[in-house]
Amino acid sequence: MSILQSIKEADGQLTGGARPGTKQAADLVRSRKANAFRFADDGLVPNHPSWPLVVYRGAVRLPDDFDPAAVLEELFGANGWGNSWRNGIYDYVHYHSRIHEVLGVARGTAKVRFGGKKGRTLELKAGDVAVLPAGTGHQCISASDDFLVVGAYPPSGTYDECTTTADHAKAVVTIPRVGRPRKDPVHGSKGPLLAAWTKG
Repeated sequence: MSILQSIKEADGQLTGGARPGTKQAADLVRSRKANAFRFADDGLVPNHPSWPLVVYRGAVRLPDDFDPAAVLEELFGANGWGNSWRNGIYDYVHYHSRIHEVLGVARGTAKVRFGGKKGRTLELKAGDVAVLPAGTGHQCISASDDFLVVGAYPPSGTYDECTTTADHAKAVVTIPRVGRPRKDPVHGSKGPLLAAWTKG
């Protein structure tokens, strides 16, 4: 067993649940509609010129016998979305210009504004998953004390964090160049995300 796996299992024990296997995590997925939201460039946040934010409501069951964050990590990892982390969402507007991101809510609730100041505030709760194409602004407006998110990234792309108008000019060039992922982080190779993010 790797050191990283040992740490993850220890963390799972601390949060009161076991780490599921790949099949167990896949069995917790519910078929859900892909809610798509498109946002225009607001001068600070470019958003994606072609692809929408996709939100799956209640996409993943999080039973008490599993560490909820581990369920999301296992699911995302099995679908090729890695470099996962556990935390909240920053309380300032930011976006990634060179990589897509998935955010799965493991615990609690939050109001998150997507798309920048002219975007839309959505309430997210445990089991919800948001898939952000490169360029999508996001900011936590408020959250419950127990709010916990698992974030992850597809294998192609480079992490960056953009927050200022100075970032905008370069970002509008790099965002459309970020490739379409091969798999939906929740539903795999036949997921609704792939239809929402069409090539072209």
